[in-house]
Amino acid sequence: MGYRFTDLVDACRDDWHAYIEHDFVLALGRGELADASFRHYLKQDYLFLLQFSRAYALAAYKSHSLDELRGAFDGMKTILDVELGLHLAFCRDWGIGEAELSELPEARATLAYTRYVLDAGSRGDLLDLHVALAPCMVGYADIARTLNARSDTLRGADNPFDTWIAMYESDDFQAAARQEQAWLDDQLAQVSGERFARLSRIFADATRLEIDFWQMGLDLSD
Repeated sequence: MGYRFTDLVDACRDDWHAYIEHDFVLALGRGELADASFRHYLKQDYLFLLQFSRAYALAAYKSHSLDELRGAFDGMKTILDVELGLHLAFCRDWGIGEAELSELPEARATLAYTRYVLDAGSRGDLLDLHVALAPCMVGYADIARTLNARSDTLRGADNPFDTWIAMYESDDFQAAARQEQAWLDDQLAQVSGERFARLSRIFADATRLEIDFWQMGLDLSD
């Protein structure tokens, strides 16, 4: 029997829950997150998206088929043409202009996470890269569903962060996450136990770096 994405999650279950239900996330869901923390997160997430687009460029280089090349191209194009535009508009709503974003230094948590992803992809293959990116792509969809299911999550105009939750629970984002998970399921079904152990370490490391990214927002750390 082959492996699946859920086996990656099961291999680092405690870290995954610490990521999905981090204090930053739960406070955001309740509408109680400090505005300064959310703004700091938004700024660094902009920088992360720039590096995320580079990861898809690396995915194109690592591709071995036309379908893989098209997938990498579509991912990078979506970030540059759609996600960054939405993120910039979201930042403007929170009083963060594009000029300020263009001059931001990367926080240590941003540097650690994004460079880890690029390094994992550079040293490994396309599957290594996708596994390193999965806590972000699949994880944010999981976070949105988790928040929406919690009784203490405040939805609607009374929560200043409701738009953020809605963005990641949208049909388009959830569909993209399901597509990514299906690709991972297909690839993982073909790997050996030894290979899965290495991929589990990449996934666990990336998940712990996601936890640090949330903590960076809470601590307002550089």
